[in-house]
Amino acid sequence: MNLPNSLTLVRIVLAPILVLALLEGAPGAVALTVFGAGLATDSLDGHLARSRDSITTFGKLMDPVADKLLIGGAFVCLAVIDRIDPWIVTVILAREVAVCGLRVFALRERVVISADRLGKAKTAIQAVAIIALIVAPDPAAAWVDAIVAATVAITIVSGLAYGISYTRSRPTAPRAVEAQISPPASPLG
Repeated sequence: MNLPNSLTLVRIVLAPILVLALLEGAPGAVALTVFGAGLATDSLDGHLARSRDSITTFGKLMDPVADKLLIGGAFVCLAVIDRIDPWIVTVILAREVAVCGLRVFALRERVVISADRLGKAKTAIQAVAIIALIVAPDPAAAWVDAIVAATVAITIVSGLAYGISYTRSRPTAPRAVEAQISPPASPLG
């Protein structure tokens, strides 16, 4: 267990604490602090793993799981407490399930679909949306709606981009190789 993996575990532990803070009506500052700590561990664990050359299989597997628990849990709770429309959360979660499923399917074909800039931008705007929905006195304010609309758009676009990336990088079916065998030479020439 190294420091980046420990930070990933901290984020996994913070996810249910955030869920409780949101569902139990804790002051917004509490939920915001827990969510902010989770975001900080996400940023820090990846940086430390790369800079210290301590990337592990555990980290590769659990870092995205921790992200999904923190972000997905926050969105579900925000829908439950009527801060965001459930259909929006459904779109966000459906994209996550689709991309995770695509990654698993791609691995079976020995294709790795890594996070790209669009996926990282999606995570960043989702975090901004969650923060806005936690702190905004009116979750239906125009500025919050604009952030949520941008979140939905980039969530959909990044999901489609992963699908396109997969179809471009996936191995093609082996083509039939025609035999290059010459007919036997005729003894007559």
